[in-house]
Amino acid sequence: MSAQRSQETRVPSAPAAPAADGRGVLVVVPTYDERENLPGIVARVLDTVPAVRLLVVDDGSPDGTGELADGLAARDDRVTVLHHRPKRGLGAAYVDAFAHVMATHPADDVGWIVQMDADGSHAPEDLPAMLAAARDDGADLVLGSRYVPGGRVVNWPWYRNALSRSANVYSRRALRLPVRDVTGGFRLFRREALEAVTASPVSSQGYCFQVDLAFRVQRAGYAVREVPIVFTERCAGASKMSGAVVREALWRVTVWGVRDRLTRRPRTHDDPATGR
Repeated sequence: MSAQRSQETRVPSAPAAPAADGRGVLVVVPTYDERENLPGIVARVLDTVPAVRLLVVDDGSPDGTGELADGLAARDDRVTVLHHRPKRGLGAAYVDAFAHVMATHPADDVGWIVQMDADGSHAPEDLPAMLAAARDDGADLVLGSRYVPGGRVVNWPWYRNALSRSANVYSRRALRLPVRDVTGGFRLFRREALEAVTASPVSSQGYCFQVDLAFRVQRAGYAVREVPIVFTERCAGASKMSGAVVREALWRVTVWGVRDRLTRRPRTHDDPATGR
């Protein structure tokens, strides 16, 4: 599968490329009430890229997902668990997980960080293509994309598909982003790029968090690539999408887009929401 290339100027980066077997790569999987899905997704990740490390970030799941994750970690030293309480949402879980990884793993141990969902919508079998885009195409951020040739969505109702596509079109145009899938949550970051763009506070939550980080990386001049993936709607558990998530994304993206046009400052690692 080929990667789609953005046209931004790439910032030179030092860390070595990720190995095909996952050496130097850590996968972050946030969970909230994913007891039914977690064992399968962990097994598939470790089967696909056996040298990878995997961090489960449980947001205080009442269904016992955190305790289940502890059991998985006890049986396989490639798996660790971060208990994230009280529940603060997807964005906060990822930001705390990224900070935890930076603090506990030196750069020569973990140079690449993956984020992916626990519900099976992101296929671990797509990870080798994403690693290859970073290794062979010089990407600093690889997006698993539903909306480039070869990508697709399975088992979504028409209204969910329409919402996702509309959100992507609006976000791309408002923020002048050249990527096709800016709201997706299956991503591979070069550690250097992720550290740079999360150095300032990240307050966005939900799917807006995905737009926020992609915007920051693009503005900072890092190389972004898209690799086609097949996104499959979850078979078990409930979606975390809500009206509040949609409203937050619409408001924040609009503010960022207006500020970006009014200030027209050089692209930096600053927070798009605050302009600092």
